[in-house]
Amino acid sequence: MNKTKIYITLFLLIWTVVTAKAQKEDFNPLTVGVPSLTIAPDARGGGMGDIGAATEADVYSQYWNPAKYAFAYSKAGIGISYTPWLRSLVSDIDLAYLSGYYKLGNSDQFAIGSSLRYFSLGKIDLTTWDGSIIQAVNPYEMAFDLSVSVKTSNVFSVAAALRYIYSDLGSGIEDMYPGWAAAVDVAGYYNNYVMLGNSECLLGLGLNMSNLGSKISYDEGNTSNFLPANLRLGGSLLFPMDSYNTLSFNLDVNKYLVPTPPYTEGMTAEEKQDAQNKYFAISPVSGAFKSFADAPGGAKEEFREIMWSVGAEYAYDNQFFVRGGYHYENPSKGSWQYFSVGAGFKMSSFQVDAAYLISTVPSNPLDQTLRVSISFDMDGLKNLMK
Repeated sequence: MNKTKIYITLFLLIWTVVTAKAQKEDFNPLTVGVPSLTIAPDARGGGMGDIGAATEADVYSQYWNPAKYAFAYSKAGIGISYTPWLRSLVSDIDLAYLSGYYKLGNSDQFAIGSSLRYFSLGKIDLTTWDGSIIQAVNPYEMAFDLSVSVKTSNVFSVAAALRYIYSDLGSGIEDMYPGWAAAVDVAGYYNNYVMLGNSECLLGLGLNMSNLGSKISYDEGNTSNFLPANLRLGGSLLFPMDSYNTLSFNLDVNKYLVPTPPYTEGMTAEEKQDAQNKYFAISPVSGAFKSFADAPGGAKEEFREIMWSVGAEYAYDNQFFVRGGYHYENPSKGSWQYFSVGAGFKMSSFQVDAAYLISTVPSNPLDQTLRVSISFDMDGLKNLMK
């Protein structure tokens, strides 16, 4: 089995879409390396259809928008989450995620954040075409990042994050090597109270450009793949129903900053190869700019590459939470369409959240995905120890 077939097999296992969709004539999804970087790690955002660019700051803001840390209420926090992945297909793929932040000094203007993610693909037996096992591999992907966020005013903050990415899809296989890459995030967050009628509502607006960096290669640089660079824009409005009850409405819009693959239907083998060579020769920076106007289908296809999520969160006394949301991706780009529901419980020192995904398209391997996350408030823990 050559390295190309091994990589394709592993890639599809990690980030498969409904294969029946591939029969559509206009099916032209964006393909990226290390796709596990796009998996939302926490149950709060996951319970609202994968939303978090502009919601209130929490421990998991490192993934959604690190600029939110500057507006965190607590001095420090740490969280851990676990997500079994593609459980309708296999039983040993999962994501573990550790995240935390710390606010510096007494000025309440600076915060540092960090996260570590580990995505395991379990054990995979590589076989020949007649079924004989060649060897077993345990592929995995991981990333570590560090961010700094700063309040530039009482209502606005900015942040930058640096990320190291490592992906081992089959060490020991001939001509197959672990890949690594470096990337940065650039984020901004607006947080202010506005009057709607007689109610003082909290308005949040967020922007996060993530995974802007080098390409990743699994054959010592002979070929390379784009990282899942992404532009996330979000809005959030928290409405106080009374002294104990609040309701927030949230929206996130996403677009990959990755060039669209050429549409090779009807090309000769030589033309296809030439088109693919030109595509993979595009630099990450050039690709990010091209991603807004390079789709073979023109503006219509560009709009198809935009994903969106809507979600709501009800809170009672800031202790009990119920969430729901919906995520949409165009069928020609992957057809990730699903509802999600979630709930959470918070005490002074910790919070537990869970989310459940319900697919709205048939044969979606992401259906019934469960996320569980727990976070600890360091101020609350200190108070318990007094």
